[in-house]
Amino acid sequence: MYEISVDESFAAAHNLRNYHGKCEDLHGHNYKVRVVLAGKELDETGLLYDFVHLKRVIQEVIGSLDHKYLNELPPFDTLNPSAENIARHIYDQTAKQLPLAPNAAGISSVTVWETDTSAATYRG
Repeated sequence: MYEISVDESFAAAHNLRNYHGKCEDLHGHNYKVRVVLAGKELDETGLLYDFVHLKRVIQEVIGSLDHKYLNELPPFDTLNPSAENIARHIYDQTAKQLPLAPNAAGISSVTVWETDTSAATYRG
């Protein structure tokens, strides 16, 4: 099995609903996002997936979150904007926009770091 990954970042504010602690207050993060693709076969060029295309899709997805108050954006206007839910959202949105690769490479996981030491991963 081959895997590739692309890291990108965005900045956003949020607060956690139904949480008792400092994260219930409005605060922000410089989020780091890693999208991992996996597949059993390489294409005719010897690539699992083109990094340029993957970066473009990820940047488009996270661009809608960058420098925003997440609690005001769907789906986070009703869904708590936790790192776990943000990872799932990025996974789902990236999967919708990712052009189908001839070798059937697909998203393996999305990891979202809120800090250098705290991250959440979603695997589909």
